Amino acid sequence: MANQTDRRRWIALAIVMAAAFMDLVDVTIVNIAIPSIRGDIGATVSQIQWIVAGYALAFAVGLITGGRLGDIYGRKRLFLVGVAGFTLASALCGVAQTPEVLIGARILQGAAAALMVPQVLAIIHATFPPQEKGKVFGLWGAIVGLGGISGPLLGALLTQWNLFGLEWRPIFLVNLPVGVVALVLGARFIEESRSPYALRLDVVGVLLGTVGLLMLLYPLTRGEETGWPAWGFVTMGAAVPVFAVLVAYERAKSRRDGSPLIELSLFKVKGFSGGVAVQLAFGVVTGIFFLVWTLYLQLGLGWSVLRAGLTGIPFSVATTIAAGISVQVLIPKLGRKVLQLGALLMGAGLALYGWLAAYHGLEITVWHMVGPLLVVGLGMGLIVSPLANAILAEVPFAHAGSASGLINTMLQVGQALGLALTSVFFFGALSEDGAGGGAGFVGAFENTTYWLAGILAATAVLMTTLPAAAAPPRFDGPPPAAPADPEPAAGKLPVPVGR
Repeated sequence: MANQTDRRRWIALAIVMAAAFMDLVDVTIVNIAIPSIRGDIGATVSQIQWIVAGYALAFAVGLITGGRLGDIYGRKRLFLVGVAGFTLASALCGVAQTPEVLIGARILQGAAAALMVPQVLAIIHATFPPQEKGKVFGLWGAIVGLGGISGPLLGALLTQWNLFGLEWRPIFLVNLPVGVVALVLGARFIEESRSPYALRLDVVGVLLGTVGLLMLLYPLTRGEETGWPAWGFVTMGAAVPVFAVLVAYERAKSRRDGSPLIELSLFKVKGFSGGVAVQLAFGVVTGIFFLVWTLYLQLGLGWSVLRAGLTGIPFSVATTIAAGISVQVLIPKLGRKVLQLGALLMGAGLALYGWLAAYHGLEITVWHMVGPLLVVGLGMGLIVSPLANAILAEVPFAHAGSASGLINTMLQVGQALGLALTSVFFFGALSEDGAGGGAGFVGAFENTTYWLAGILAATAVLMTTLPAAAAPPRFDGPPPAAPADPEPAAGKLPVPVGR
């Protein structure tokens, strides 16, 4: 029986990670196919922007709610609903004949991902004991590294191959077999888990959180394309009092019935609050780098989509290797120093990349880039795996979904903020440089890498808020022997956890 249980949870892990990989790829895969989409269905520039931004916005604003819904109604159930919605939306994207249909399908795809993605970390947290989480989060980090770089490469290949004369459509249709398999196997092998307390959905909190995130993220997402109009800054400023009202309401809601959307008590845990701040900073770095890197390779150096995609292989390989060994081998010996080393390595690699770009100019080759990309990839791999584990280490099982939603939301907010900051670090330097063509892109890329190196150095200091050593081996997954949470509010009775 023990072997059967062990086998089932590792199969479940493969299922949720396949779904996570599908989402990670889908975030970036569409960018490569934009010219083909625009020519095929006649989308305007504004519509193209919504095809990209619609997914990101729907995904970001729904993550916290999606995580809490998993706590309440069951993480397996919400995961399967999210996978089903994502698969259906992918099919709609693949058959769309008009820009309006494609935009609507992309928004639905992002909303479904917001239900699916928070359950991945929550299911891992609830299913595996601490002594196995090192191996699990090592695999998680490898998936993150592969997913981040595979989207552009897979998009380039699928678009260039023009399978069955479908042009850009296979970039969405490729999700269908993955989604169907995840649904069938997920229903069989994933064990259900939920909060042991009878929580209810905080509708007011959902509305306030959604409005606040939209007010913050919409101007950030569309700012560069719209020229940073005054209304965008006003809207972002107005988001601050909305979030203040949300926090006040959540405190009152927690005292009243113990069912807030955001469990504010999580922020009293130093490792969680510090980790969320690190996640935000890491999101800023990745949001800037992946966009600027693509622009530098394709517009600055004039490389083809496929050549630019293949350039990322050393980065992806290094990230995968480092992610695999960081939690299992290094974290037990060095604790949070591994994360700090990762941030410093990543920053050093980016600074080296920028220096080499300036030194070689337009004559730079792929071979010149291999060294810095290996260093950047190693640094990222040392961060992505142990960071998720460090943030969730002290999170009570009852709030795993809510915590996972917050973690993913902060990453998305950081990446949106990073996209906005490209106008300062990259486009600002591009306009000030005055050099035409590729030379201007080279200088702007160098400037951006130095800024990112500085942010990563500051992030290494911020990482001192994380637990200094690996968490002691204790099992807090379901069914909990003793609830780690305070006693439920009056009138709230524990509910059994389905297994």
